[in-house]
Amino acid sequence: MSRLGKIARRTFLIGSAAIAGGVAFGYYMYKRPPHNPLLDDLAEGEAALTPYVKIDANGITLITPRADMGQGAYSVQAALLAEELDVDLDQVRVDPGPPDPAYYNTALSQEAVPFYPTDTSWMAETSRGVADALMKFIGMQITGGSTTVPDGYQKLRVAGAVARETLKQAASNKTGVHITRLKTERASVILPDGEAIPYTELAQLAATLEPVEQVTLRDPSEWRLIGKPMQRVDIVEKSTGTARYGIDIELDGMLHAAVKLNPHIGGNVNSYDASAALAMNGVRSVVPVQGGVAVVANNTWRAFQAADAIVADWGPSPMPETMEGHWAALSDAFSPDHQDSRNRDDGDVDAAISVGPVTAEYRAPYLAHAPLEPINATVLVGSGRVDVWTGTQVPRFVQEALSKVTNVDASDIHVHVQMIGGSFGHRLEMDVVIQAAEIAMTMQGTPVKLTYSREQDMTHDFTRPAVMARARGQIDDGKISALDLGIASPSVMASQMGRIGMSLPGPDAQIVAGAWEQPFDIPNYRVTGYRAQPLAPISSWRSVGASTNAFFHESFFDELCHSAGIDPVMERLRLCNDDTTRKVLETVAEMSNWGSPMAANRGRGIAFCMSFGTPVAEVVEVTNTPDGIKIDQVFVAADVGRIIDPVNFDALVKGGVIWGLGHAMMGEITYAKGASEQENFDTFTSLRLYQTPKIEVRGLENGAKVRGIGEPPVPPAAPALANAIFAATGQRLRDMPFRNAVNFV
Repeated sequence: MSRLGKIARRTFLIGSAAIAGGVAFGYYMYKRPPHNPLLDDLAEGEAALTPYVKIDANGITLITPRADMGQGAYSVQAALLAEELDVDLDQVRVDPGPPDPAYYNTALSQEAVPFYPTDTSWMAETSRGVADALMKFIGMQITGGSTTVPDGYQKLRVAGAVARETLKQAASNKTGVHITRLKTERASVILPDGEAIPYTELAQLAATLEPVEQVTLRDPSEWRLIGKPMQRVDIVEKSTGTARYGIDIELDGMLHAAVKLNPHIGGNVNSYDASAALAMNGVRSVVPVQGGVAVVANNTWRAFQAADAIVADWGPSPMPETMEGHWAALSDAFSPDHQDSRNRDDGDVDAAISVGPVTAEYRAPYLAHAPLEPINATVLVGSGRVDVWTGTQVPRFVQEALSKVTNVDASDIHVHVQMIGGSFGHRLEMDVVIQAAEIAMTMQGTPVKLTYSREQDMTHDFTRPAVMARARGQIDDGKISALDLGIASPSVMASQMGRIGMSLPGPDAQIVAGAWEQPFDIPNYRVTGYRAQPLAPISSWRSVGASTNAFFHESFFDELCHSAGIDPVMERLRLCNDDTTRKVLETVAEMSNWGSPMAANRGRGIAFCMSFGTPVAEVVEVTNTPDGIKIDQVFVAADVGRIIDPVNFDALVKGGVIWGLGHAMMGEITYAKGASEQENFDTFTSLRLYQTPKIEVRGLENGAKVRGIGEPPVPPAAPALANAIFAATGQRLRDMPFRNAVNFV
């Protein structure tokens, strides 16, 4: 039995035992509607018909609990609610709402079990159901894993429909007209004679009713919003510079803080001299915080300058002193003692790879998140209450973390989630919130805003891990007959969970994500994850494990095809075992006119990756000019089952491609004696406008499940570019960033 079979069987048995031990109570608790947190703090005249819809005399507020980091999450959540509520987006306000278990993430269960995304068997779906129940019981409110749309697609439409039908019932009670004769349109209940009663006039009466739970969702043929081009709810504010982010928070009496952290990551603060800082204009205090020292002043600039004036004796980092030491640790992890997972082990790889195997080794570097809005948090510690204003993807974790710092009950930690100016996984971390709370504890009653300088943000980021892969393969009769991929990486999940006082109980699925679950029937196919020793503190980075593993898998697949003298598109189609993936591959081949002749010094490369259940194929075309590689065009096909907003879909795909290309070309964080050698965008560079290619996108809707698109376009970009460069130059790139081997123009 394969490793996957063993894991799946164990998962099923554990789930069955749990159900058998408490089926009545467990099922009841799972199906019971969650408590509506909006009812706990309603103002006079407000009605909260579901946890997602609040109405008062002044208008309608839609609760959008998944964080908006620039990916349009507020808009897409609002559209799903508005579709069934029968309101237009220009008639509503959006609010992220309070942290609460009611806003648990349903879609996380899809990634929480060791089954292929394409596996819809009874066992796979049952295991996902058990995982979903667990997410609900623990109230896992989190934004990540490209789950905003999969999580909300059903849930938010139902919430909108419940609110709509409850408002109709209120109108029926008020007018005596039977509910079946009532309609809704543009935030009003419409009577048979055409009279419109605005929802705002029905709110108080509706609040006295039990919500109408039995609702029927509208047929897609009746949709007004879903699937149609939309204008984001925040487009005016963002276009006029009036959008407010966490860094824009201003409160009466607020002070400002900056930090100076040990540049040697993980090292102690042996001592520090803050006399020069304390003598500077506007400085109020100097406070030790986690990892370093903080300065509090009457504005941010003065806090930054004073922090720079602190002289400290920093302890050394526990990390290897050189990058060679990091790579050596990864190399050493390729041993049975470090094996973390083997989710895929088809056929007999060792027997199949015998004579003249193809081999390769690949490397992917550390990468910073580097959002344009530096991380920040504003904290006010009062008597028995703490308020925090920040952009975060994990508001309930923030509550728990600040409860430990302040000794205030988590229920009295009020998190006011702000719009986020970029995250890419950075806002899953809570270091800035914890440090802001440590500072605010020393001056209770005064709000304190902690803002990281760009340098402190980048040099103390929890980066994407450095990863190494070793691959072997076999060609028989002009076909790929074996592929053996080993991936060595420190554990992202263990690093993240360790910072919140938790441990990872089993394998880290992200070490092999984007590699083991690919929908191809290679006869002898093995993917092994090796857990390296902890090195730099690491975190989730846009597309997590797939961001490196697609580069390894798809680059080596291309090497095998070249060795066999076969077309990489045709070989993928021959091996493909998933109809949705097949259509994605066929579509991108048609878009790019794959197989057509190309001029001298030009090359075309393809890569595919299924990540977060979303199949994405990309073709990159390049020209090898006398001055270097020019990226000419990119073609992308992706299938998410249902496209909510084609405009936003297009933007997310193009943004993901640009993100993936730019980091593959030039992104790199290197450490010397535990200190980052890149401090700002002058040394951690990104794709420039003049380098950005034309990108053509085609979204498909053949998949049986609704999937996300925020991260899946990233993984194929690097290998498609590498494969195109090989096609144009004959030079095989196995290490990122590529600029270390070729020039780009």
